Amino acid sequence: MLAAAVADHPGFLSPTGVEIAFVLVGLATLGAAVITVTTRQLVHAALWLVVALGGLAVEYLLLTAEFIAWVQVLIYVGSIVVLLLFGLMLTRAPIGRSPDADSGNRWIALGVALASAAALVWVVVDAFRTTWIDLEGPAQGSTAVTGAFLFRNWVLPFEALSVLLLAALVGAIVLSRKHDTDTAVRRGTEVRPDTAVRPDTVVRPAADPADRRGKEEQS
Repeated sequence: MLAAAVADHPGFLSPTGVEIAFVLVGLATLGAAVITVTTRQLVHAALWLVVALGGLAVEYLLLTAEFIAWVQVLIYVGSIVVLLLFGLMLTRAPIGRSPDADSGNRWIALGVALASAAALVWVVVDAFRTTWIDLEGPAQGSTAVTGAFLFRNWVLPFEALSVLLLAALVGAIVLSRKHDTDTAVRRGTEVRPDTAVRPDTVVRPAADPADRRGKEEQS
């Protein structure tokens, strides 16, 4: 029966509508991710990141993993991107083009990205040959299967990501407070040239209005 089902499958030469949509959304997501890491507009990079993460959520929906798709939208699109935008605002990052965003390590980063992509592609392709889904068990992508798989096999990476996000938030707060402190110190020590007091200048206290009024009456 399994051999007959495999023989009746249309294969890659005659894809279904879901497979075509999956490929198109994947290309759009890849383009948004490339723009995210190449643009010099920091705010634009955050907005393109929304498109990339939203595309991943659509991919999960096409794979019938509804729970993971909504988690992707709620956590990444709704929380992580908002955290990044707050970090940009707290650190007073420039809104326009930023020359500092052009790092000299782009080729090293490109090599690491290509190596990571190759590893992910290899894992996915190998999974088609070695991974089998139990159709009679709980639906893949459901809360029961996802929760059990996450907190049994991926507890350490899950906690590491939590600490990483907390460190990013604390770092943004520390940078913003340091900038405010430096600005306050500069404003407190700066003296305008036209209001500076020369050493030979005698500073007299201001006269009391009552004494001035009494002198005017005597005269």
